[in-house]
Amino acid sequence: MAWNNQSMVTEFILQGLSSSWELQIFYFLFFFIVYAATVLGNLLIVLTIMSEPRLHSPMYFLLGNLSFIDMSLASFATPKMIADFLSKHKAISFEGCITQIFFLHLLGGAEIVLLISMSFDRYVAICKPLSYLTIMSRRMCVGLVSLSWIVGIFHAMSQLAFTVNLPFCGPNEVDSFFCDLPLVIKLACVDTYILGVFMISTSGMIALVCFILLVISYTIILVTVRKHSSGGSSKALSTCSAHFTVVTLFFGPCIFIYVWPFTNFPIDKVLSVFYTIFTPLLNPVIYTLRNKDVKDCMRKFSSHIFKSRKTDHTP
Repeated sequence: MAWNNQSMVTEFILQGLSSSWELQIFYFLFFFIVYAATVLGNLLIVLTIMSEPRLHSPMYFLLGNLSFIDMSLASFATPKMIADFLSKHKAISFEGCITQIFFLHLLGGAEIVLLISMSFDRYVAICKPLSYLTIMSRRMCVGLVSLSWIVGIFHAMSQLAFTVNLPFCGPNEVDSFFCDLPLVIKLACVDTYILGVFMISTSGMIALVCFILLVISYTIILVTVRKHSSGGSSKALSTCSAHFTVVTLFFGPCIFIYVWPFTNFPIDKVLSVFYTIFTPLLNPVIYTLRNKDVKDCMRKFSSHIFKSRKTDHTP
């Protein structure tokens, strides 16, 4: 995509989370630990699912892809935010800003489709168990993951189609730790009301409608599970409750921010931190704590790595 921005602004100033030097040192240490835990946790899930034959099933294939997206979602802006805590000049170039917006909507759109796919997987597994392996074939799973990335790309491109050529002639301060589209378009030198309405229809309302559909889907699954009392049904209920928790954590902040893009609430910055940093961290925690198979395989995979390293260092 060619960036033909005809404005005087060549960079944006990110105001970050705080102007207090003491708080910034605390945030640096805190978010460094959180980011490291997020990347390592999601990477461990991906490698465990790839290496363990017990986890070579449609549900875990989708979970592995979700962990990859979460790891990427936590990485599009967090490393710069952490570095900015030690910098007085928190600037980002116009191209860098557009790149952040692109990856946020690419990964966000892909995750929405993937969460819907995981809901469909659980629906088939619980409501149509005899046809599960036929419906959720390898071809279907690969198709769902591919669709998630295709939708993510088209969604990101649609958000940038009108944004890249907006004239920015000052001010250039973004009240966040990364370039979020609702905050950036407010800095344009033209009336962005129509663009804001477009953003509501393509981001806010889509997120809201998808969340409602997912709530309906998991309600149907819950009703079906409650008709059974077997151990397998209890396991299914635990898995679905973990999925629904992840859905709520992801969609809640997105809906709040993108359904009301014209209004800037004080809590917006907190919600931005939550869905770009904490949700990718909580996802592996939720799935591992609620899923015995994943926990057992992760312990086995971790112990295998440590034993291999110990053997390599033994003279």
